[in-house]
Amino acid sequence: MQALVLGPQGPFVREIPLVVRPGEARVRVTLAGVCATDLELVRGYMGFQGVLGHEFVGVVEDAPAGDWVGRRVVGSINASCGVCPTCAAGRGSHCPNRTVLGIQGRDGVFATHTSLPIRNLYAVPDSVDDLAAVFVEPLAAACQILEQVHVRPSDRVVVLGSGRLAQLCARVLALVADVAVVGRNAATVARLPAHIRSASAEDVRGADLVVDCTGTPEGLALASSLVRPRGTIVLKTTTHDLGQVSPTAWVIDEITVVGSRCGPFGPALRLLAGGLVDPTALIDAELPLSEGVAALSAAASPGALKILLRPGA
Repeated sequence: MQALVLGPQGPFVREIPLVVRPGEARVRVTLAGVCATDLELVRGYMGFQGVLGHEFVGVVEDAPAGDWVGRRVVGSINASCGVCPTCAAGRGSHCPNRTVLGIQGRDGVFATHTSLPIRNLYAVPDSVDDLAAVFVEPLAAACQILEQVHVRPSDRVVVLGSGRLAQLCARVLALVADVAVVGRNAATVARLPAHIRSASAEDVRGADLVVDCTGTPEGLALASSLVRPRGTIVLKTTTHDLGQVSPTAWVIDEITVVGSRCGPFGPALRLLAGGLVDPTALIDAELPLSEGVAALSAAASPGALKILLRPGA
């Protein structure tokens, strides 16, 4: 199969064999999305080598359970062992033995095909087209905030950043509260929907909830300066650069700091099916897999939001 592979010298497109692990489904990838984590992996984050990509929609071609064959699916990225104490406690996304699609120990979806356990697959409703379904994984990550933090309509919510994930987090949080976005890139700030306002950092100090989606080491320090005493900071940034910030203010002001990563696919699919969130306005370009290296470069350019890869093109 054709795949976009990250090697010691960087990313390149090549032919590689498809390896379907025992008991897993073979999925033909119809559309895949480039995200900030993919770009961080290219820069050295996690030390990953292999096929990149974890946001996708595809069609099941073969599976241990025959009723999955032919179904259009998306897939959660954490493949847990299912038998360890962490999995038994219902925390499979934190399984110490897990592999992570296109990130850790498992080839990803920037390829014509991928392989995932049946338990990781979610059927896509007919009302959700591929251009929306490819956003399910990052939209689920945005939904995770509401799984972790009780957000009230009266809360003052600030999202730091206006890139890919920040746009989705702002859209989800705006369903339950007033949201302000602090972004440095005028082009991406301009692509916020009309009901979400942009603001300067000086205008939003004393926020109840601050979500760091900056993708920079400086984001946590900025979030710490904006949140009110006994407020909450949610961290969505993963970066290969480590910032320096003192936790002293968190202690003095009794700040709750929440790490937030993957999220629930069910709510994300329901938001799309119900038309409550439309992420398709974030799409900048759609490229064939053969131009995968160019797609990474395009995604890394200032002002870019979502670049898609279509393996079959």
